[in-house]
Amino acid sequence: MDQFFDGLTLIDVHKDLTRNIASLITSENLFDDLSDSPGDWETAVQVELDGKPKDFDSASPIIHRPFEDAIWDNAITYPFNHWIKSRFSDGSHGVWYGADCVQTSIYESAHHWYSRLLKDSGFTQSGMISERRTYLVRCDAVLISIKEKVLAFPQITDANDYTFCQAIGARLHHEGHPGLVTRSVRNLAGETYAILHSRVLSAPRICAYFTYELRDDGIAVLEDGKNEFMFIKQ
Repeated sequence: MDQFFDGLTLIDVHKDLTRNIASLITSENLFDDLSDSPGDWETAVQVELDGKPKDFDSASPIIHRPFEDAIWDNAITYPFNHWIKSRFSDGSHGVWYGADCVQTSIYESAHHWYSRLLKDSGFTQSGMISERRTYLVRCDAVLISIKEKVLAFPQITDANDYTFCQAIGARLHHEGHPGLVTRSVRNLAGETYAILHSRVLSAPRICAYFTYELRDDGIAVLEDGKNEFMFIKQ
C-alpha cells in the first residue's frame, strides 16, 4: 500500500461535476392547493422570494427555503451525513461521488442500479424502471489523481472487491485531503471523483432528469422519461 502513494500527482480542479441520484421526475407543487392556475403558482413563488432576507442571494450556502435546502442536501451534503460502505469508504466516513460528464454518471449509476439493487433483490425482468436526477455541482480543490496507478494496481477498478480502494479513502480522509480523481470503472473514457469533504463543493443546480428502463437486451436511458438519450447493452 505504501508504494501506491509514491509518485501520485495533484490536479487543480475548478469546474462543474455531475452528480446522479435516484429521484422522482415530477415533484409536488407546494402552491397547487391554493389555486388551479399555474400563473398563480408562479406569483406565489415570487412573493415568497421577495420576502427573503438580502443574504439569501449570498454565495455562501445559507439555506432559508425548503426547495433550496433539498437541492443542497440531495446534491452535496447527503452522503456526508449518511455514511455507507462504497468504493472509497468502509462506512466510517462519507464520500461524495461525481463524474466528469452526464454520460459517465449514467454508466456508473445504471450499473449499480442493475447489479446491486435489481439483481440482489431478484427483480431483473424487463420493464423495471428507475427515475434519476442529475445535478451540476461546482468543485474547487486540489485533488489527488490516481488515474496513472490503474494499470499497476488493478485493484482500483475491481468490480466487486473495494478493500484496496477503501484503504485509500480512509487514509486520505484521515489526513484531511479533499478528495481524488480516478478512471471510471464503467466508462473507461470517463473520470469519477470521490470527494471527502463537502467544503470544496458549491453551487448545485439541477441538470436533467432521466428514466432507466430495463429491457431484454440492456438499459434504455430516457431523458425526461420520453426521448432515448442512450442505451447500455447488457
